[in-house]
Amino acid sequence: MDLHDFYTGRTFDAHRFFGAHFEGDFVTFRTYAPSAQAVELIGEFNGWQGMPMAREGQGGIFSCRIQGAKPGMLYKYKIRPAAGGETDHCDPYGFWMELRPGSASALWPLGGYRFTDESWMAARSRAFDAPVNIYEMHFGSWKKDETRENGWYRYDEIADKLIAHVKENGYNYIEFMPLSEHPADCSWGYQNTGFFAPTSRYGTPDQLKELIDKCHAAGIGVLLDFVPVHFALDAYALANYDGTALYEYPHSDVGVSEWGSCNFMHSRGEVCSFLQSAAHYWLEEFHFDGLRMDAISRMIYWQGDPARGVNGNAVSFLQTMNAGLRRLHPTAMLIAEDSTNFPKVTAPVEYGGLGFDYKWDLGWMNDTLDYFKKTPEERRAQYHKLTFSMAYFPQEHYLLPLSHDEVVHGKAAIVQKMYGDYEQKFPQARALYLYMMAHPGKKLNFMGSELGHMREWDEARELDWMLLQYPIHDAFRHFTEELNRLYLSNDAFWQSEYDPAHFQWLDCQADGTCLYAFLRRGGTHTVAAAFNFGDTPAPSYRLHMPFACRARVLLHTEWKRFGGALPEETPAVRSRAAREGHVLTFPVPAFSGLVLELDAPDGSRMTGKPNQ
Repeated sequence: MDLHDFYTGRTFDAHRFFGAHFEGDFVTFRTYAPSAQAVELIGEFNGWQGMPMAREGQGGIFSCRIQGAKPGMLYKYKIRPAAGGETDHCDPYGFWMELRPGSASALWPLGGYRFTDESWMAARSRAFDAPVNIYEMHFGSWKKDETRENGWYRYDEIADKLIAHVKENGYNYIEFMPLSEHPADCSWGYQNTGFFAPTSRYGTPDQLKELIDKCHAAGIGVLLDFVPVHFALDAYALANYDGTALYEYPHSDVGVSEWGSCNFMHSRGEVCSFLQSAAHYWLEEFHFDGLRMDAISRMIYWQGDPARGVNGNAVSFLQTMNAGLRRLHPTAMLIAEDSTNFPKVTAPVEYGGLGFDYKWDLGWMNDTLDYFKKTPEERRAQYHKLTFSMAYFPQEHYLLPLSHDEVVHGKAAIVQKMYGDYEQKFPQARALYLYMMAHPGKKLNFMGSELGHMREWDEARELDWMLLQYPIHDAFRHFTEELNRLYLSNDAFWQSEYDPAHFQWLDCQADGTCLYAFLRRGGTHTVAAAFNFGDTPAPSYRLHMPFACRARVLLHTEWKRFGGALPEETPAVRSRAAREGHVLTFPVPAFSGLVLELDAPDGSRMTGKPNQ
């Protein structure tokens, strides 16, 4: 590591210098504590008796070297600030930690696991012209083993179960909520104490690598939720590390987040090097296929409030980090959770952008869920809540999320949000998910959505798998499986989806109905999606097409096997030339949607190119 780059915020390999590193029978420890008067190493290997660490020059680095320590042994740094007193801290660059409520770091060697995913890594891409269907999950509450104290499976134990479920249900990516070490289960991993340490709740770093390796062997990409904005307040971790605000702001007006945690001070080069090294570490050491970065709006604007202005130092950090990660990992995805209108979030840094590949479309999410909560009468009055997203869609590379945040804190599960009584909710939820999958943008759904979960998510309980014993929920799971597989296999849903020429509204008129229709063109397929989100059937819906075509139904939300009322053999769509152009005519029941495959009049496959 270049020390000048570290101090100026340009290094991505600080973790190879700081922390605890095995060198044969020796372990070298280094920590950065520039305002400390003295630092001692304590651990299992020395009976927790302080071993003085030497100051290296004038740069605030303390180090020592010991012999005979073994992987898994616990240790801390006893830091004595210049102002007096002492505090035992875990290692900011530690690669593992003991199980909470313990707070010591644990020795773990880098590079011990041997991956077998060379072909996957060589072939992967950022998937701009490929399907991305993400299964977001909280590791500790997907499934539980009730014979264990906390019910947690290990990383390697859950691999086969998780992979089988994800593949069966038509997802091709998994996104784990934060796996960095954290003290409070209820934080879901978003308030970290170990930014380089996979949480010991679920096993060792090598067991996590085995899980990722197995996912890659099964053709499943793996994304990690990464938190570059804030960290936990716990005194044993980063807060007041050397007796001063080393990682955080010294003043609470900008130093304390809305979650009560400490905000990183991104104007400090050492902090920038710490965070971008952590991002690089997860991609390099664990072969994650991308990072979803949390709460980016809180970095773009001071405290996330546009009225307080742009945080120029944090924006500059994002650009430096993303540009560096792109050089180091050209095929890894960088995804922003950002609710702002800040421009060029997904534009390359060299063109003045922030350098992300994708941005969560939280406007689409809020408008869509709000629409489906409303009565049919209210939906007619709020018709353009569902058309507005395509007015701004070309501005960024968007990802459509129905994430964990939408099924907690009194917001209700997705199916439960739907208007009406229990049985009315399911046809509307089927129509919602078809609308989501047909709409341009990559997809993300939180675990349990495939079950038709009715209960809000609780990190202390596993999903309600027993729901599949009930026919309405079992049928709903089969619907989401078939919908997901259609999305993966039909390129009209994702080929050139960020090119406006490949999308066209066919019906988006607020004419007192809740009817919508649009065209999607891929590379080899062209489809039309039509929806009736109202309670009045449209028995002879006339859809005006921009070209002559035949049409057949690929999927209908009201097929009986999905819990609907229509027979599997849906009547053929009538296709004919009319005075006003070419017209398709077909019924659209209340609270339903369907996807049509469009072919040329002679029955041949359309190429999907915009000039057809």
